[in-house]
Amino acid sequence: MSSHQALLIIDYTNDFVADKGALTCGKPGQEIESSIYDLAEKMYQNNDWIWFPTDVHKKNDPYHPESKLFPTHNVRNTWGRELYGSIKTWFEKYNDGEQVKLFDKTRYSAFAGTDLDLRLRERNVDTLHLVGVCTDICVLHTAIDAYNLNYKIVVHENGVASFNQPGHEWALDHFKNCLGAQVV
Repeated sequence: MSSHQALLIIDYTNDFVADKGALTCGKPGQEIESSIYDLAEKMYQNNDWIWFPTDVHKKNDPYHPESKLFPTHNVRNTWGRELYGSIKTWFEKYNDGEQVKLFDKTRYSAFAGTDLDLRLRERNVDTLHLVGVCTDICVLHTAIDAYNLNYKIVVHENGVASFNQPGHEWALDHFKNCLGAQVV
């Protein structure tokens, strides 16, 4: 059985990236757009999986732990939850619900409460490429779960960003030194 790779483009939405986003990392998030686009294009041509685990919330949800930590963001069917910039255009061009697809997540990790692990194993995926935002929150928590599930992890440094630069730097170090990830 041959092994396969998947690219996870994590939370690359208007609310997390656009200037007017509810929880934006702003310029650092905007500066990684072309790197994400180029990597998605390359991996698509290579017949790899390109999936978009995308945060979704209800407005003023009293039961979600993030409601106490962050302003309301990524509410379903809002501009804020739409993919950002050229990544939205790329997704609309290639989205087939299989090789390229977007799926909901409601926690930091793309694995928490989703069938991501099952879907990856069905496709013999053993290596995950991670890009998106925020490096030290959703990308980090996804990487930790991937590590605990024995995936090989590749974090693309020019494809991740955060609104917290010290947190971003710490997470890059943590990927390498605690999760054995390849940071490229």
